[in-house]
Order: sequence, then C-alpha cells, then structure tokens
Amino acid sequence: MSDKCITKVLIVGGGTAGWMTAAALSETLKGLALDIRLVESEAIGTVGVGESTIPHIRHFNTRLGINEADFLSRTQATFKLGIEFRDWGRLGDSYIHPFGAYGADPAAHEVELFHHLWTRAGAPESLEAWSLPVAMARRERFTHPSTDPASPLSGFSYAYQFDASLYAAYLRRYSEARGVVRTEGRIADVALHGETGFVTHVTLESGERIDADLVIDCSGFRGLVIEQAMKTGYHDWTRWLPCDRAVALPCEHGGLFPPATRATALKAGWAWRIPLQHRVGNGHVYCSAFLDDDAAETALMDQLEGAALAPPNRLRFLTGKRKLQWNRNCVAIGLASGFLEPLESTSIHLIQAAIGYLLDLFPTGDWDPSDAAEFNQTMDMEYERIRDFLVLHYHATTRDDSEFWNHCRTMTIPDSLAWKMELFRERGVVAAYEHGVFLHPSWVAVYVGQHVTPRRWDPRLDDLDPAAVRADLEGQRRRIAGLAERQPRHADVLGAARAAVMAEARA
Repeated sequence: MSDKCITKVLIVGGGTAGWMTAAALSETLKGLALDIRLVESEAIGTVGVGESTIPHIRHFNTRLGINEADFLSRTQATFKLGIEFRDWGRLGDSYIHPFGAYGADPAAHEVELFHHLWTRAGAPESLEAWSLPVAMARRERFTHPSTDPASPLSGFSYAYQFDASLYAAYLRRYSEARGVVRTEGRIADVALHGETGFVTHVTLESGERIDADLVIDCSGFRGLVIEQAMKTGYHDWTRWLPCDRAVALPCEHGGLFPPATRATALKAGWAWRIPLQHRVGNGHVYCSAFLDDDAAETALMDQLEGAALAPPNRLRFLTGKRKLQWNRNCVAIGLASGFLEPLESTSIHLIQAAIGYLLDLFPTGDWDPSDAAEFNQTMDMEYERIRDFLVLHYHATTRDDSEFWNHCRTMTIPDSLAWKMELFRERGVVAAYEHGVFLHPSWVAVYVGQHVTPRRWDPRLDDLDPAAVRADLEGQRRRIAGLAERQPRHADVLGAARAAVMAEARA
C-alpha cells in the first residue's frame, strides 16, 4: 500500500456541481483529513435552470444525512413522480414517463412482461392507465412509497423539483460546517507542471496562490481547467441532439401542483414547466438553425401561467461531452464535463454519478492511470446511454409540421439506438444493461408513448385468452385508479412537511 496521500483538493466553481461535490467529499472522506478549498466568484452567474431531478437524488441526500422535510422547506422543493410529455409523438399527445413499474402488483414476477400482456390484449387503452405514479400525478396526489414489497404502494419511486440556487446554498452551509473553505474570487491563471502536465496551483486575480493535489473542475460550460488550461477536447453530439440554445425564467404560480415536470414539444424544440412551492420554473430549449432568439423568447412567454419574476436568461450550449472527464489530476464534474439537455432531468444525476465514481476511485499520490481510465469509461457509458434515450424522444415522432421535426424524424441516429429501437419494434424487448440510469419501464414509457409499438408479443403469452387478459387488465386498472384517488393531495403533503419543520423549530 502506498503511503502517498492526496491532501489538497481544490474545487473550481460553486453552483450545484461544486457544492454537491464539496458536501459529498467533506462527509464521505472526513477520515482522510483533506484540505478542501472551493473557489467561486459571485460575479460569475450560475446557469440555474436544472431544477428537476430523478430518484437517485434521494440516495445522495440520504447519504449526507439530510432530513427530507428540512430539505423541502429550505429549497422550496416539490415531489416528482415522473415527466409529462406533450405533443412529442404527435400533436395532441400526452403521456407521462413514470418512476415506477406498470401493473397493480409490483411483487409479480412478470412486471417486465406487462407491456406484452397489454399488447396481447389489443392495447385496450393508454398504457399509463396501469401506472400508479401516473394515476397520482394526473390527480395531483402524492404519497411516499411503501417499504413492504407486497404492498401495491411499493412499486414506484419519486424525485424532487427544487430551486437549484437554494440547494447550492443549502449544501454550502452543510459543507462549510464540515470544514470546506470557500474563497471568493476569480481564477486568473492555472499553472501546469512542465513535465507531467498536472495542475500545480491556481492564481486568483487578487494574487493569491492556491496549491492543489487534485483539482475538480465545476466551472460550468467554460471548463476553466479541463478545457481552457488542459485542452482536453470535446465530442460534439449536435448531429443527434440539435438544440443548442435555451431561454429560461421563473413566473408566478398558477395553482397547478402536479408532482411531475412537464415537457411540451414546440415548433423547434420544447418548453419545460417545473412547479416549485414558491414559483414555477420555465424554459425553452431550441435549435437556432430553425428558430431565432427573439421568436424563442416569445414562444416561452406564451407558455407562462403567471407574471414573470425575472428577466429571461439566454443560454448557449454545445451538446456532447469532454473526450476525457478525468485528465491527469483534474476531474470535470457538471457542465464542465459535458452537456445533455434537461429533457429527462439528468444533469444533476450526472453530477451525482461522477461524484460517486470519484469517491470509489479516489486517487492516491501515485496517480495510478487505471483509476482515470475506469472513471472515464464508466462516465462515457452514462453519457452515451442517456444520449440515446434523449435522441429517442426526438426521433420517434410522426410530426411533420415544421422543418425541425422533419429533420429529427429523418435524421440518422446512433447505431446503438437504432438497434434498441428495432429490438423493441420486432418483439417488445428492452435492452438491459448493468450501467445506465433508465431502466425497463422508462424505455417502455417513451416507446409506447411515442407510438413505437412491438410487432409481436412474448411467445410465452401465445396460449393466453385475449378476453381473459383484458378482464384482468381492467381489474388492475380500476384498482390503480382507486388507490390513486385515496392518496393525499400533493399540496397537502408539502404543507404537512412545512408544518413539521416549523413545529420542530419552535420546540
């Protein structure tokens, strides 16, 4: 075992990525006596549009020992059971990608055969009628999943929708309480070792020098260290994901509190709606080759349900990823590592995944290159499989009402996705992998929701009587609808959490 140790960790940039990293390192590696510094400048704004998450964020918060009710209160968070997609496959469509399996019996062995049963029965109505999280989201209901695997309330999960700036501030307090030192300032120079190319130190505009053994670049799109200093390079994926701009702003709440994010396909992109406790987050992701900035902003303003609470924030981005996310002694996390648009709320998940892999492979002073190689290979798979899932949304469409949708429908897609789609079309099989954030029900939801239907069902169902299957499905549909109706309203659950926090504060 080596006696060389990493002692000085420098995090470049704050925001969600920087403070998630600081919080995780300061808690998980507290036995290593690390000197963790975070440099950020209040003069440099954060993107602040990623306010919707997937269920993995709960495990991150739990690992840090964060109390859910306190978190909800401090970040103005709401619960999330899935994402509603409007007008994607066809104009007038609406389906929800749920965080959970289909069917009324989550303990059944054939849950992954459920869409085959539905196909065998002649697809009697929308598949989402057999999803409890969808049924709750459509009714603005929410309850926590049961821990009893036999309970019908155990077959789903949930995530959060929150104010990303408040979450970063929350984690800043958490991190500083555990010894992380924040330095206000802008980095003027990144010094690289003449022989190894490793970062040795950075110099701030104030003249202060900060030495580092390990640098974690959370500087956003700029990639201050990983790209500007190290010239790592970038894989451009805009040929598959052509949207390259966004405009975002918050507005007053119109009163709708579904525990779900909404993504509405527009003429040359899509608009999001994220309901928080105190406001609604809105944005329009679009392709500048098909829509100019002013028209995009107008299209967003037309979507608002209340008065705007801030000026529009215009963003430009290049979809893709760094050629190396761990290069020498620098690890890029967040937007510095790459960008996949927020269509499936994966930005914060990719931050969390990178932090988890870094913790698993935390380097020693020997700098074994296999650590970086494993990190890069695993993160490449994370990015590529999310990329394919996002491309599916654009490509699986019959829309021909604009040049943008004609392009998306007819474009060449990655071979890895083309194979997945053909596998599902042929016999309803969802490709399964050890790595990849989106599991079987997620792929089924988007395939079926956007009219990618199997030609055949699983041959194990050939002997079933379609009428008997339809009768069984109808019974399950009614049980799911009734169960959803009996759950508390989403707004009431949030109110109870706020009351609990206030009561504890008074005690």
